[in-house]
Amino acid sequence: MTPGALLKDTFTGPGSLARVVGAGMLVVSVAAQHPHPAFDRIRSKDLFSFVPNWKFFAPNPATHDFHYVYRTLDHAGETSEWSEIDMIEPRKMSQAFWFATRRPEKSVFDLCSSILQHAAKTGATEVQKTPAYRVLTEFIRKTVRDRQGEAEVKGFQFAVVRAAGHDTSEAPEPLFISPYTSMHRAGPHLAMA
Repeated sequence: MTPGALLKDTFTGPGSLARVVGAGMLVVSVAAQHPHPAFDRIRSKDLFSFVPNWKFFAPNPATHDFHYVYRTLDHAGETSEWSEIDMIEPRKMSQAFWFATRRPEKSVFDLCSSILQHAAKTGATEVQKTPAYRVLTEFIRKTVRDRQGEAEVKGFQFAVVRAAGHDTSEAPEPLFISPYTSMHRAGPHLAMA
């Protein structure tokens, strides 16, 4: 078969529609990965999200870590010291290829990002009504329950603290501090004594 006949058969022979659509999707997918804003037009016309977004680096990479700390209030009205919830596990070489255990860490990071964005727009009171806040509160409540038990603790307060990771020259900065919350799920916020 001559090259001309092969090219003609590619576009007109059996299965040609699938090959043309597949080639078109490949070209559009590669073009949509380009960081220049002109290429965003492809994605803006993609109503059903057929064009994948496989950018290797995040458009706004995280430059800080979130640390989660909490303190408890016992039935006598005494407040404990702040305790950190260590979410970041030491990295292993195998995790460069498969790191499924990072999902909880990433989930809590995304929850905190959502809470902080919402708090910046609406304020700390309104953020308490969001699903992200409720999920993070339940995560902290479960951590307190697992570490201390529910009988000794009346409520808890948590904070999200931003730190520069390995850069110790920058002091940690509290970004969000919750009100005291009851250990019971539907319980109201507790007034500090």
